[in-house]
Order: sequence, then C-alpha cells, then structure tokens
Amino acid sequence: MGIQNWSENVILVNLAQEPDLGEEIQSVCEIVSEQTDQDVVVDFSDVQILTSSSIAKLLKLRKILHDNQQKLVLCCVQPQTKNIFHVTGLDTVFTFVQDQFIALAGLQMAES
Repeated sequence: MGIQNWSENVILVNLAQEPDLGEEIQSVCEIVSEQTDQDVVVDFSDVQILTSSSIAKLLKLRKILHDNQQKLVLCCVQPQTKNIFHVTGLDTVFTFVQDQFIALAGLQMAES
C-alpha cells in the first residue's frame, strides 16, 4: 500500500482495501493538482470491493489528469472489481492493463 514516485513523471499507487482506498486516491488528487506533469498508475492488487465514494474519487482523479493532459492507468484489477466498472459503464472511461510492468512500460514508451 502507498504512494510513490516511480519516476520523475509517474506516480505509482498501491491501493489498500476499503475503506482506506478512498483516502489514498484523495491524496493522489492533491498531489497531481499541484504537480500537473504527473501520470498515475493505480494498482488494484489488494482491492476486493469498490464503493461509490471511491469510484467518485477515481473519476475526480481522472478529470484532474485529463485536464492536465496526463494519463491514468489502472492495473491488476480483480475480476469482481472489474465487473463493478463494467456494470457502471466505467470500463470504457478508464484504461486497464494486466499488471504494473505493462502500465509503467506503456507510460515510459509514450514519453519517448
């Protein structure tokens, strides 16, 4: 769990389980509001359930990043959690990849 600067322009977020999940997303929103050149990778490995509050915070994070022309990538999303995105129609709003390596490599290649 935690927020770390993976590189100069990429923040890696390893989410905790609910209810702490929302607090981490809120912290990242504050960081990217100040550091507008950051892409964000959010790792859902430990997340089993997603609340409406956390979904709202993810949408806020996406909007901040989108407004700054930065990217948000979600990785390691468990099938039951991904189903929540699908049922809500948000599976087309967010970018999903299989694991952290793919997410980080994809952002690095986009920078080149």
